[in-house]
Amino acid sequence: MADIKAIAEQLVGLTVKEVNELLDELKETHGIEPAAAAAIVAGPMDGESEEAAEQTEFDVVLISAGGSKLQIVKLVKDLAGVGLKDAKEIVDAAPKTLKEKVSKEEADALKTQLEELGAEVEIK
Repeated sequence: MADIKAIAEQLVGLTVKEVNELLDELKETHGIEPAAAAAIVAGPMDGESEEAAEQTEFDVVLISAGGSKLQIVKLVKDLAGVGLKDAKEIVDAAPKTLKEKVSKEEADALKTQLEELGAEVEIK
């Protein structure tokens, strides 16, 4: 059997032109048409991997209010800066985004406050 690590090293070192030649060879000689292989071997476009790795804005999503709904409504009112009626509507409509595009620290703080009262919260 072939040395997989050696093959992987060779594939990583291929240029775009060489990848296209490899794809043509696989298709013509073996009848294999690896449509997504070119994108995988070529790697991410400039900046794609950096954007994914450096997320700076997060959304705080209330999944469910849990057992103490009244306490969650009051906290959502304060956190979201809305009236009591609007806060109740947000809690009743869970899953619902409470805050959008906040820092990681703020998202974690909001999540901690809500979870302490029994709510289920997700950060996206």
